[in-house]
Amino acid sequence: MISVADLIVRHLRRAGVGFLFGVPGGGSNLDLIDAAGRARLPFILTATETAAALAAIAQAEVRGRPGACLTTLGPGVTSVVNGVACAWLDRAPLLVFTDRHPASAARFAHQRVDHRALFAPITKWSATLAPDNADAVMREAIDRAMAEPRGPVHLECPADVLSVEAMEQYQADIGVHAFEDEPGRVLLDPAALAPMLSGARRPLLLVGLGARQPLDAASILALCASRGVPAMVTYKAKGVVPDADPHYAGVFTNGRIERPIVEDADLLLGIGLDPIELIPRPWTYQQRIVHIGRSPVDDRHVPFAAQLVTDIPSGMQLAGELLPRSSWDLDAVHRTLVAQRQQVCPRCERLSAHRVVQIAADAAAARARVTVDAGAHMFPATMLWPVAEPNGMLISNGLSTMGFALPAAIGAALADREGAPGAIHDHDAPVIALTGDGGLLMCSGELLTAVRERLRIIVIVFADASLSLIDLKQQQRRHPSSGVALGAIDWCALAHSVGAAAHRADTEDDLNHALSRALAHHGPTVIEARIDPVTYADTLHSIRG
Repeated sequence: MISVADLIVRHLRRAGVGFLFGVPGGGSNLDLIDAAGRARLPFILTATETAAALAAIAQAEVRGRPGACLTTLGPGVTSVVNGVACAWLDRAPLLVFTDRHPASAARFAHQRVDHRALFAPITKWSATLAPDNADAVMREAIDRAMAEPRGPVHLECPADVLSVEAMEQYQADIGVHAFEDEPGRVLLDPAALAPMLSGARRPLLLVGLGARQPLDAASILALCASRGVPAMVTYKAKGVVPDADPHYAGVFTNGRIERPIVEDADLLLGIGLDPIELIPRPWTYQQRIVHIGRSPVDDRHVPFAAQLVTDIPSGMQLAGELLPRSSWDLDAVHRTLVAQRQQVCPRCERLSAHRVVQIAADAAAARARVTVDAGAHMFPATMLWPVAEPNGMLISNGLSTMGFALPAAIGAALADREGAPGAIHDHDAPVIALTGDGGLLMCSGELLTAVRERLRIIVIVFADASLSLIDLKQQQRRHPSSGVALGAIDWCALAHSVGAAAHRADTEDDLNHALSRALAHHGPTVIEARIDPVTYADTLHSIRG
């Protein structure tokens, strides 16, 4: 006989979960951690519940399998909400295990929060585990998390359940969960696409988060090459078409900077494009746009003329059969892209954000995965950091939450070190976390997590002692700066206090030296890049208008 906790862990292992993240309490999650230890499923203690969810999201994106985190009841559940919302809006498969009072404690009000009601708007499904349903619930939870569009599910674990024996009928060898791509499923008769695609002379691919699997990237690149079609990628799809590929046409956000290329197209093909990824402003393009992806998407923001619901390789094969050779001048597209990059690199006498990105990318992009936090530094990072494979850049875009980069780097570094499926870099490669000082303040306790796990993470802090992006938005509204000054932070001292290496960079030479030392260090390093925020306004205007 095995316990409910052992049965849960068996499901997690077979689903490809690589790590269990969280902050334990005194209830059922202790049984889950114990069962995970027996099954050699590592439990990673994080400083906060939100960071546990964010690290699990990164692991899920890197491995292409569910991520998992756990919390205690009450405050643990309320604390993890930001991470669960990130999984919901970034379409990440996440299993969230929360402790719960046993049924016998119904009369107690202490720490009682309606967890399922709290999670209802930001999860795909919620269930309570019991000895007689654990197998069925776990099967359904994993299937729902991995079903397109992917997302988080919530599992309540009453304190008197996980340590007891699972019912005998639920202990059979359950095999591997079937959540790979199903055969092509169509919402639209493919024949209806023929007149839309066959007459296009300058089709443009807009590749989104729903097209990040390795076979997706290969099929998209094959279509681009066979038909001479350029492709833009969203932030989360960076690397599906590598920055160095001749068909790469830049980043698509529904912003200003990409308009010249988009407006030159006569047909737009949204490949795995989810409107959740785009700037929430009106869609003003006049060309017809067609969606090709694994699940239908909301068309209230982006007015898709048609949606072909199928796996990406099948959709790309069909598109290749229908599209003629394009009339695009790819050299001209590349020149436009070069001009875009120049726009986000205004001159600056001191160390600037875009130079930090360029110098760090020159030193590490060829061998390191990068994670990017929300904030003003995000704009040069997403434009200038070259990515060569899907999920080589991890970023929260649907939620765009601050405090993402460091926890995500922890999840990614653990997956890469394990050499698991989806770990695209060698096990000793570093992960670069690009974050503002405001974002790092929200999760600075995770520096200790990185030290404890001996992870090769290089945290580059764009230090200007301010919430710079919010300051810019105040300026745009002609408001005085208010409530955005953080105050002085000695990031090197903070890093040293938890055992991380640290360097300060005030100049480009300082930064080059710091990066050289950080790349040679087998552990976490913080680089405090003291930047001049004066370039942010021009960069933001160039990209978003």
